[in-house]
Amino acid sequence: MRMHNVRTVLRRVSFIPAIALFLSLNPAPLQAQNQVMGEVAFEGKTHIEKNAGVWVDGIYVGYLKELKGNKKVLLLPGQHEITVRSSGYTDFVQNLTVEPGEKQLISVRLHLAPNAEIPKVTSALRLQIKPERAAVFVDGHYAGHAEQFSSGSNPMLVSPGKHRIKVELPGYQTFETEINLLPEQKSELKTELVKGSIAQASTLIKEPEQQ
Repeated sequence: MRMHNVRTVLRRVSFIPAIALFLSLNPAPLQAQNQVMGEVAFEGKTHIEKNAGVWVDGIYVGYLKELKGNKKVLLLPGQHEITVRSSGYTDFVQNLTVEPGEKQLISVRLHLAPNAEIPKVTSALRLQIKPERAAVFVDGHYAGHAEQFSSGSNPMLVSPGKHRIKVELPGYQTFETEINLLPEQKSELKTELVKGSIAQASTLIKEPEQQ
């Protein structure tokens, strides 16, 4: 068994305490903002939908079941396009009009893609990536979020051979590497994304491709 162990160094960003204090003592601006913004919530019945990646207006925002609480989706009023996707399934796309101060619930149901197939011979890739909510792309196609493949009992299954792996999350620099796996080989990829800017994100994270 050959193991791939790739690690990058996380740059720590310090927040100015005065700003945090200002926000905690002055909740009025946040309340006013919530009256202007509209909220979009999501629900999915199966683990496929719950772990599917969500894009809003072409930008990845996270996976479906985490988009609540402090990660809830608040949008400016107007027209928006929601795309939900999972590897091997047809993209779920919905256009909606967001109203100020209102909450909308989107029920997501994904259908198996007509041409989806699992290779007869596979290799297993376990991911140890921080943040775990980062999107993972294999050869330019969305595979899932990192946490999905962090367990040894549920690794990412890919066909043997060379593959290009990209890990992306808005606000972080893109991590990219190439792996070359033998049939039935078990391997591990480990990294921590470095803080960055949304301007550094590639087109994969901004404009999801069709599977």
